[in-house]
Amino acid sequence: MLKVAVIGGGSTYTPELINGFIERQDQFPLDRLWLMDIDSERLDIVGRFAKRMAKSKHAKFTIVLSNNQQEAIENSSYVITQLRVGQMEARREDEYLGKRHGLIGQETTGVGGMAKALRTIPVILEVANDIEKYAPGALLVNFANPSGLVTEALFRYAPGVTSVGVCNSALTTKMEMLEIINEYLGTNFSPSEARIQTLGLNHLTWYYGFEIQGHDYWPEIIAELINQMRNQEDPYFDPHTLEKLQMLPNSYLRYFYYTSKMLEKQEHWPPSRAEEVMEIERDLLESYKDETLSDPPENLMKRGGAYYSTVATQLLNAHYNDLDEVHVVNTQNNGAVPSWNKDWVLEIPCHINAKGIFPIATPPLPLECESVINTIKAYEILTAQAAVNGDRDAAYKALLVHPLGPSADKISTVLNDMLETNRRYLPNFFKE
Repeated sequence: MLKVAVIGGGSTYTPELINGFIERQDQFPLDRLWLMDIDSERLDIVGRFAKRMAKSKHAKFTIVLSNNQQEAIENSSYVITQLRVGQMEARREDEYLGKRHGLIGQETTGVGGMAKALRTIPVILEVANDIEKYAPGALLVNFANPSGLVTEALFRYAPGVTSVGVCNSALTTKMEMLEIINEYLGTNFSPSEARIQTLGLNHLTWYYGFEIQGHDYWPEIIAELINQMRNQEDPYFDPHTLEKLQMLPNSYLRYFYYTSKMLEKQEHWPPSRAEEVMEIERDLLESYKDETLSDPPENLMKRGGAYYSTVATQLLNAHYNDLDEVHVVNTQNNGAVPSWNKDWVLEIPCHINAKGIFPIATPPLPLECESVINTIKAYEILTAQAAVNGDRDAAYKALLVHPLGPSADKISTVLNDMLETNRRYLPNFFKE
């Protein structure tokens, strides 16, 4: 029996995941899909809709709903984590934590990203512990943000569990670049023919190559991207920077490259992104309640996470069927980038087959990128240490290191605010 457990199964993303398994059920013979969530109401709404989807499309697998994590994980071959500790209200707090201290307020980077990591890492490590006990050998596939940092913690503090971090950013970018090339050449290349060259950390990568059938079309792509940026009123990146880099930075690097601009945009809140998503989720959950609905509503795309189901199910399918496909994931370097620390978790192209996940030998990024990588990796390691041990000193140092953190004389104030705001989710820091 092939069993997959989804921890955080009440997520509004789950219907897209259902579609992904249905589309691949002839190759990936799933028997039982367990959706586990501690929020019974959301699980009931999402789970009922998921079952209607499966029934209408003649799915060959059975969907099981559960509030019991150990029961869901037991005998699973794969465990997907897509949980959000504190739900969307905690994300809103992360954003406004930054705003009230004059800092970037965002869910995966800066002080907001650190707050989310402190909440999330202990919970994911509990999942890993249950895998060791009840599903030894299962692959843990983590989508929970900040995905790279959480995966760093898994490799350091749960080495007995095989894990990988995943994100939709690389695939989304690949699809956008494929569209550029097909339009430029008048061709119809498929995603399976294309390979994107990228390296860095999750939400901190640079794209620098795009190969199809052995030919690198990067010069054409970067030229077109620069041209597009020149013709946009408010481009993601200024064209002069792209000309100098000859690379495309991940969109989250805007917070590093244009900090003052992003801070100015925060002054127009509400709504913050969390508040926008909260409204979208309310509408989605209302739609999911409709007993006549058996297909995901169009406004699911407003939620973000394009190609989420593709990323998740392609990875599982490649692993299960020993396909040796190349996917961009978060895993330990292990010498693939020779001059970087072997223990670091990187976002890097990897071969995925039944034996595991193997990063492809990749040259290091240039100095102007590597300097940021070194700094943020130090922040990630310190944050993981803080989350696991309730270590306030490590948390202080993490904020001291981060380029988007407060000035040194403000760290204690921001850290105290962060911890008190999240007190009920941080038992490691508040041991009675």
